Amino acid sequence: MNMNSNIDNYEKNLVQNQEDLWRIFRIMAEFVEGFEKMSSIKPSVAVFGSARTKPNHNSYKMTVEVSKELTKKGFGIITGGGPGIMEAANKGAKESNGSSTGVNIELPNEQGSNIFVDRDKLLTFRYFFVRKVMFFKYSQGFVILPGGFGTIDELFEILTLVQTGKTKKVPIVVMGVEYWKPLMNWIKDYMAKFKYIEDFDMNLFKLTDDPKQAAEIIYQFHKGKKIIPNF
Repeated sequence: MNMNSNIDNYEKNLVQNQEDLWRIFRIMAEFVEGFEKMSSIKPSVAVFGSARTKPNHNSYKMTVEVSKELTKKGFGIITGGGPGIMEAANKGAKESNGSSTGVNIELPNEQGSNIFVDRDKLLTFRYFFVRKVMFFKYSQGFVILPGGFGTIDELFEILTLVQTGKTKKVPIVVMGVEYWKPLMNWIKDYMAKFKYIEDFDMNLFKLTDDPKQAAEIIYQFHKGKKIIPNF
């Protein structure tokens, strides 16, 4: 390798280092904006699920109903702000005159926000990990509907945070029994059986298809308690 090549590589590394330094400031700015806005919303429940779910699907209808039930209990709704299950949850909140927050993400194929998010409660993030912090810090409960890799990632991350004590215990309700039952059986029959989790870890979540029961689980968990951010 000649001297010119060494100089070229050095300059490329220098540019990369400078870009990384500026990236730190972008990340900090997202955290500051997110904390500022999310700290002002009322106690809310996060709803996760597929962006691909259509309005005529049972999961969409179930999501609208559980969102309405949660709103009746005094909770706001937080979603990723996009289509599908997110739209259904924000729709339920909006139709019940509840707080409807959207925590959106920039994607190569931009998903945009659904029309049911309160405009003053819409945030858009560049970084997934910053967005996740907002969900997990400011949500007083979690309702998980059927979804793909992203939904499963969100489910297992909140379970891990609670299991390891990195966040305080929060109610986690999984809806769509037919969809989730095989996964839950696998967790019980393999993870628990081989002692990769404890038997009592199965109590970290509840499984139901009843919107009223789902809302009641979350309401009863917080009844009489002071509600503060999770960490």
